[in-house]
Amino acid sequence: MMTLVAPGSAQLVAGNRAVGKVALRVAVAILSVAVLLGLVGLVSLRTLVSLISNPDVLRFGQIVLVLVAVGWLALFVDAWRLGRPLRMPQKLRLTSTVTMVAASVLAVSLVLTSAHYVGVARTSISRIFAGTTATDPTAGRYNLLLLGADAGKDRVGLRPDSITLVSIDERTGRAAMFSFPRNLQRVPFPPGTVMHKQFPNGFDCGDECLLNAVYTWATDHKQLFPGDSNPGITATEDAIRQLTGLRVNYYALIDMGGFEQLVDAVGGVRVNVRADVPITGRDGALRGVIKAGDQRLDGYHALWYSRSRATTSDYDRMARQRCVMAAMLHQLDPSTVLLKFQKIAEAGEQIVSTDIPASELDTMVDLALKAKRQKIVSVQFVPPLIKTARPDFSVIRENVSAAIEASRAAAGPTPTAKSAGKPGSGADQGSGSDAGGTSESGGSGGGTSGRGGGGRGGGSGSGGSADNGTPAVHELGEVCSAG
Repeated sequence: MMTLVAPGSAQLVAGNRAVGKVALRVAVAILSVAVLLGLVGLVSLRTLVSLISNPDVLRFGQIVLVLVAVGWLALFVDAWRLGRPLRMPQKLRLTSTVTMVAASVLAVSLVLTSAHYVGVARTSISRIFAGTTATDPTAGRYNLLLLGADAGKDRVGLRPDSITLVSIDERTGRAAMFSFPRNLQRVPFPPGTVMHKQFPNGFDCGDECLLNAVYTWATDHKQLFPGDSNPGITATEDAIRQLTGLRVNYYALIDMGGFEQLVDAVGGVRVNVRADVPITGRDGALRGVIKAGDQRLDGYHALWYSRSRATTSDYDRMARQRCVMAAMLHQLDPSTVLLKFQKIAEAGEQIVSTDIPASELDTMVDLALKAKRQKIVSVQFVPPLIKTARPDFSVIRENVSAAIEASRAAAGPTPTAKSAGKPGSGADQGSGSDAGGTSESGGSGGGTSGRGGGGRGGGSGSGGSADNGTPAVHELGEVCSAG
């Protein structure tokens, strides 16, 4: 037991004192490093993440842990030998041996398990965050493109059905989230890009040339993008940059088919389901229902909540997807990640593709923790705010600018858009002639001729007008999450 509590102490008392001194010094050094890392984490979590996300540091740590396990086991065996078990009575010898084996198995298992987790972390970071180019923020903001894609059996190629740009202030973490419909047509591209040369008047080649088809078209014509390993992402980023005026720093592509694994890995996600969501089979038959109310959804039901459009529109589905993203952001915390790290890492390897380099992980974690404490300003570019067939792109840019200005404001109610007419009084939807473009995600949407009242969950937002381009900005915050 002395070796379990203070490795090397048995050797100092009854054995090779030189070995005992070395073992104790190593134990004290390891304990000191652990305490130091803990203090660093308390003072600057970003610095700690920078250290433990470095693959070389992790490899070194894994080797050290394996050597510690081997050395500790040797100390246990030597301590047992120093007790001269062969001279003990049989019962005492048996007790001593069982105690030594149990203590050594416990100690060595803990160290080897730690080494395993370090190895999992190193492998996952190297595979997922394989980007090689770090980018600087633009005007003090990081812009992250989140794509949810599904290459189903009934589809040709991969198409991102969920397209969201998140713009985060690097200093405060205040974020603005912009959701784009997959069926947006005639999207423009920046002059000088490959896609602009092919489509100088916008992505217009019939009903199939929608925003989510930009990825597929570029991937199918990769010969036009020499030296580009991911032309689909490049083209999609170009489209979003021209739509919003914001340069994309990094992207993250999530395979929605494996999304449920990630949700299960974190123990589910708690969401405020605002209306019953049906679960249907390929034949359209009803297979189940996600009931309205505060729900903790497992991976299967979270995926259906994000995907289903059996009785609703694409725009409702977009809003639910934003709810899930916001809920995940607000409910994930360091303790959850640590406790379920291996499952999260394994799920991440299977479903996430990104160009975020490992060297930027500390920055991303820092941004996520800051954003977690803030309300998220959100805009959903759907009718009546825009017409997807013939969108007014100036309206999109105007709303992007308004949302970023709103996100920069101090904590408190976000300024809502003003439109002509009397204030609406509905809880979920304004009293104007049409539902607001952002009502599903918690704030109440105003109609085209009215302003929305307070939505369930505390958000307050106004739907935009397709006629005058009035900004449609509201706070997403935690309005979609329960509790």
